Amino acid sequence: MRKTAMLIAAVCLMISITACNAVGGTTNESTAPGTTGNGSNAPGAIESTAPGTASNGSTAPGTGANESNTPEPAATETAGPVTVTDQSGREVVIGGNVERIVSGYYISSSVCIALGLADKLVGIEARANERPIYALAKPELMNLTSVGTARDFNLEACLELKPDLVILPARLRDVAETMEDMGVQVILVNPESYVELIEMIVLIGQATREPARASQLTDWIENSRKSVDSLTASLSDKPVVYMCGTGSWLSTTPNGMFQASLIELAGGRNAAGEIEGSGRIDISYEQLLLFDPDIIIIPPEAGFTVEDVLSDPLLTELAAVRTRSIYQMPEAFEAWDSPVPSFMLGVKWLLSVLYGDVYSIEMLRMDAADYYMEFYGFVVDKALIG
Repeated sequence: MRKTAMLIAAVCLMISITACNAVGGTTNESTAPGTTGNGSNAPGAIESTAPGTASNGSTAPGTGANESNTPEPAATETAGPVTVTDQSGREVVIGGNVERIVSGYYISSSVCIALGLADKLVGIEARANERPIYALAKPELMNLTSVGTARDFNLEACLELKPDLVILPARLRDVAETMEDMGVQVILVNPESYVELIEMIVLIGQATREPARASQLTDWIENSRKSVDSLTASLSDKPVVYMCGTGSWLSTTPNGMFQASLIELAGGRNAAGEIEGSGRIDISYEQLLLFDPDIIIIPPEAGFTVEDVLSDPLLTELAAVRTRSIYQMPEAFEAWDSPVPSFMLGVKWLLSVLYGDVYSIEMLRMDAADYYMEFYGFVVDKALIG
């Protein structure tokens, strides 16, 4: 009987110990928060464990073996101010982050896309649906709020967008100063020459805090120019090129226009190069016959065609008409004759027209495909370049 009683007492003691461990105790293999590895309570002990983790590295129920508590992400830091001088000579302080951009000029809009800023554009110039580059690179741009044109800028629509930065052509200086008085940051651009185009890209890169991307783009332009220069440096017999206006073949490009530089860079002689002026000029049939160009170029956005020029009975004596040397610049992407970054593709296109033996149309197609993939992120249909 004594043995039986002792056995029953031992069993009861074991059951009691097991119950204690199950409810709140520990073993040496697992340590609850605030206890040491041997299972004893140790408030303020030197060896501590993170909540949900045992002191020997094992993980408490409900956590992964490799998980750790991740701190809350830090709030986005506000960028410090950047001071730039725009292309009208205004000193502008760009304070804070630039997350909402309004571009009231198709040229600055194209630059913004090339700099990777398309998602930050909240307003854009009118007629965006007429510019193929938007549909190809970022179709959402065509649905943005229109802020009008340089001739009819919509100040109210622009202000409603609450932009961090507005980019406008230099001729809208009065609008810029009005917005500046209202606390809106505005930079003015004026890319009327090769040098000013480069300056504009650098300016927008600085203002939007994308100087590295701007440098990549200007490097592409500079390197493209060097490659063209190397091909035209030894040419002596340069053809006379007549660049039409967009509305009529009796409108042309004097020496002060951006388009004149395109002709010169491609190794041609501007038919109207002796005429001073910074905008297109109208001429007479007699003047065009005196020019007697070897090549006639129709710009991408012209309202007439090659056949229209060839069928004009008053131009039958022109050398370009007799040899059918009349070409229209590709219009599937952008106006390559305007001061957008891709204008060097327009230079290369004209180079292929003038000197196809040193630079072929197939070389242009490859260069255009590389450019638009690198800076605009879409695949070019090479058949559209001819």
